Amino acid sequence: MFSLNPQICWTLSLCLMLTLFPILTRGEETVFDAARISRRLVDSSPDSVGTFATIFPSDHPDLPGEPFSLQQYYASCHTNGSLALLFLPISRHSKNILRSANHSASLSVASPHPAAWKPRVSLIGSVTVFRDVANTPDEDQTASCYLKRHPDAVHWLPKDKHQPHVAYWARFDPYAIYFVGGFGSSHYIGYIPLELYQTALRPESPHDPKSIAGRILIDQTQS
Repeated sequence: MFSLNPQICWTLSLCLMLTLFPILTRGEETVFDAARISRRLVDSSPDSVGTFATIFPSDHPDLPGEPFSLQQYYASCHTNGSLALLFLPISRHSKNILRSANHSASLSVASPHPAAWKPRVSLIGSVTVFRDVANTPDEDQTASCYLKRHPDAVHWLPKDKHQPHVAYWARFDPYAIYFVGGFGSSHYIGYIPLELYQTALRPESPHDPKSIAGRILIDQTQS
């Protein structure tokens, strides 16, 4: 059976949306607006806490295949929108991720003081866990970036010999983005092409001040 590479599919999707630009509107917002708003919601969140969702493994004794969601720290440390996580294998989310074939999860971020008319976004992606602590990519920069957002996490770092639990650095790579801008009569509601989301707030853009790049330390181009 013929199938396309996921990266090609997203590229074709972006090209189609660019071609059909006049159609890609929901009231006052376009898909391009939605991409910028989504990135700002995630990157500029005042507490960098989102709602993480995972699935219980199929052989779980009580809740096989059921969804599980709980608040999760993250830090926006990558120019392409990937997120840094502190991964503790003892946590329920971590157990579900490790048992998932693709290490899948979703992260939802809403506006401060959420309301039905305010924007929110859900990122669906996979988690890469760096179990080799000594060879974690950009470990120092990741730790610095993460601790700027979550100073209390200093007691849980992977290299801390006195921490109560085993911990690793991890990277959450979104591969699908769903955005709700508010009420559909005035705002965009729907999927945002991955490439559009990844490039929405590039630090070199003249429309985005360098101040937001303080937490964008690593140019991680994998998706």
